[in-house]
Amino acid sequence: MSRPLDFPDNGFDAAVATFVFCSIPDPVLGMRELARVVRPGGQILLLEHVRLNRPVAGLLMDRLNPLVVRLVGASLNRRTVENARMAGLALESVEDLAANGPVKPIRARPAREPA
Repeated sequence: MSRPLDFPDNGFDAAVATFVFCSIPDPVLGMRELARVVRPGGQILLLEHVRLNRPVAGLLMDRLNPLVVRLVGASLNRRTVENARMAGLALESVEDLAANGPVKPIRARPAREPA
């Protein structure tokens, strides 16, 4: 069972997470928690690997994922950008570190408006 972060609502100007949302059980819930603890207008910066949107590479990632999870505990094939949208984050930028590479810096904000 997941539990909330032990921080108050709107308690931070920014939050940074690197390679977290590939290994927690519910990445959407985790991103919602980041949005809860970051003040309106604050920043959420993520560096995450994502499932590639190429048919062969994506299928290969899906097939290898159970083995990788068993060996290192991280999922190769999380749809992190889509999960961020489902969590209600307002995406500002999603970059490629390499052409269509699996690691992406993501800049977002809590979707709620400043009070």
